[in-house]
Amino acid sequence: MSGHDDARLARLLAQAAGDALLTVRTQGLTGRDLKDAGDARAQEVLAALLAEHAPGDAVLSEEAADSSARLVADRVWIIDPLDGTREFSEPPRDDWAVHVALWAGGDLVAGAVALPARGVVHGTDAAPVVPPRPAGAPVRLAVSRSRPPEIATALAAELGADLVPMGSAGVKCAAVWTGEADAYVHAGGQFEWDSAAPVAVARAAGLHTSRVDGSPLVYNRPDPRLPDLVVCRPELAAQILALTTALTTVRAGAPAGGAR
Repeated sequence: MSGHDDARLARLLAQAAGDALLTVRTQGLTGRDLKDAGDARAQEVLAALLAEHAPGDAVLSEEAADSSARLVADRVWIIDPLDGTREFSEPPRDDWAVHVALWAGGDLVAGAVALPARGVVHGTDAAPVVPPRPAGAPVRLAVSRSRPPEIATALAAELGADLVPMGSAGVKCAAVWTGEADAYVHAGGQFEWDSAAPVAVARAAGLHTSRVDGSPLVYNRPDPRLPDLVVCRPELAAQILALTTALTTVRAGAPAGGAR
């Protein structure tokens, strides 16, 4: 399959899972029942479509058992069938997403992030165009609405930045390429499926992506934990990385019982 075909498939998968999730939301479920039904239905749709369109490829999914077979596979789909389960379970919130990415040859080669409740899919087949940043405007950092990480609040203080709260990681990354935010900085716990698709799309849009110390984001590893992430406008990358590196160094050297 060509790279363009892979990108089109990523979009098709994300769109289909998103459509299924919108249907689940109409079935009268609430709370945990709605969360579980959404996770299960989106996983079912993605698994069936991958089996049909990419039967020889491996899959790493938040909602399925992992297999070491992916570590020797040439192509691995990294998917989060429902990113932002909490937001999904709180209609009419729209800040939840579907993530579909393809890893091949050692790196991400295609991806799509669906925002079903907003009726949009962002993908590497038609990379987003990042709008210009208004001159003199304060930096805007996308952060979790319920549990913003310490590094983001510390970074905001250093930059004099505004915090923009929202739901899923996919939504926060999308906010950077749509111009709603200038950066998304996270530390404190994520997995490969949380960032793979957003990072693929962000790279296609020309944004900077890395870990908080500036090192590359590496996918399809034995341990799928990938705890920190920076997605930002390229003109802000050097300043943000200098600060995040300093902040993480200070935190690493803090004595027991110190600031966390």
